[in-house]
Amino acid sequence: MRIACPCCGERSLDEFVFLGDASVMRPTADCADREEAFHAYAYLRRNVAGPCDELWFHAAGCHAWLVATRDTRTHEISAVRLAHEVARERDTTRGASGS
Repeated sequence: MRIACPCCGERSLDEFVFLGDASVMRPTADCADREEAFHAYAYLRRNVAGPCDELWFHAAGCHAWLVATRDTRTHEISAVRLAHEVARERDTTRGASGS
């Protein structure tokens, strides 16, 4: 498998470290159902058969954190974005929705 780093170009999987599901969001400490929310955050994970967003770290390259959209059935990567840009988009979206 090869990953197209936005900073370094296409590289071998050996240069990257996999962290996990990029859609997991840490709950805030002041949420109403704090115990249940933190339990779900720490222990409950989806097992997606299809496209999902994953966090990858380019350890042997530019040291960037990346969000790769990968199909878990075929391992095909359809998009790779810098994680800080994805986080900024999420913050903007949540701010616009009033959450």
